[in-house]
Formats: sequence, structure tokens, C-alpha cells
Amino acid sequence: MRKATLLLLMLAAMLNMNAQTDDEYLMEIGGGVGFLGYLGDYNNVLTRDLQPMATLLVRRNLNPYMGLRLAASFGKLKGDERDVKTIYPSTGVTPYSFSRTLTDVSLTYEYNFWPYGTGHDYYGAKRLTPFVFLGLGGTYAGGDGSSVFTANVPIGLGLKYKVGQRMNVGVEWAMHFSMSDKLDGRKDSYGITSSGMFKNTDCYSVLQLTLSYSFMPKCTTCNKD
Repeated sequence: MRKATLLLLMLAAMLNMNAQTDDEYLMEIGGGVGFLGYLGDYNNVLTRDLQPMATLLVRRNLNPYMGLRLAASFGKLKGDERDVKTIYPSTGVTPYSFSRTLTDVSLTYEYNFWPYGTGHDYYGAKRLTPFVFLGLGGTYAGGDGSSVFTANVPIGLGLKYKVGQRMNVGVEWAMHFSMSDKLDGRKDSYGITSSGMFKNTDCYSVLQLTLSYSFMPKCTTCNKD
């Protein structure tokens, strides 16, 4: 009886040890789809004229709380002067409207409110966690015979869930504050020259669903991370 009890205890310990040694992955690769919306002189409503967009992303997980993400997003910006009911000095007989392609490449720092993982580990990671992010990016917008390249600052929040040991799904929303007033193809529509990093500049929002695959298991016998 004692031998059987000892054997069961050893088996339980082995199973528990195995459950606590799920691999922790350093990298993720994936993509996202969602909607892109312009905010500026020709649109002041967050949900108006949303356009489809897509994202490719690579994430480096620094630890269960923090990560760095490099992402490239592609979509369209659309706006119409008639939506804002404002008469600008630059307006001719025909109200101004535009539809321009946009490419965004950004590097962001992400912070998880709870340690993210399968939960089979010593620090009690959670499969579901909210997160926030902040970064720096570059924006290219072109169309209607003109183009502009500028920097932008993305700020956002989201929620992600670990479906399995390697698969991750998430939903996120971000506002990208650009340093240009020409994403819509026109500058200083009010006819007033502005100064300051973000004064009278255009911005755009992104709402998307993401899917990523984890790879590159962390070394379990070293502390180089």
C-alpha cells in the first residue's frame, strides 16, 4: 500500500512538473484585418468613412508583461468636405473630397496588464489579458497626383487571448497622430499657418483583429534573457 501511494505521489509530481514546463516563446509572426479611419479637416467623426485595411506583424516578447512589435499596415484614407459642413477658403465651386492609399510602418512597445501565457508556469500567467501600446512610425499617403511621407505616434489598447500554446488572437484599437496636415492632400485648409508638433495635423484610427503564431522557444536552462 505504501509503495502504491508513493508511486501515485511520484506520478502526480511528474505530471505537475510537466504541466509547469510549457515552452515560453520569444517571437510571434502574424497579421490582422480591420478598418482604417481618417480624422482631420474633412472628417470629424471617428466612425465615418471607415475603409478596409490589413497588417503584417512581428513581435518580440521580452517577458510575460512586455513586448516590442514591428508592423506594416496598408489601407485607404477617405474624406469629403460636405461631411463637416465647413466652407474653407481653399474650396472652389466643387466641394473637395479624396481617396488616398496609406502605408504605415511602426514600432511599438506593448505592456500586458497581466502576465501572458498558457498558465502552466511558476508566475501564474493568464491566457487572456488587456494591453496598451505606444510607439513611433512612418506614414506614406498618396493619390490624386500628390503624396506625403511623415512620422506618426501610435497610441492604443487591446485585448489578446492565447488559443493554444502557439496561437494568439487579439482585438485592438489605435490612434495614429501624424506630424503632417497633408494626409488628405491639402495643407492649412483654414488658410492659417500653424506651428507645433501636432497642431492642426491629420490623424487616423485603426480597429483590427489580429492572429499570430509563436515560435523560437526560450532557453529553459539559461538566463540570458
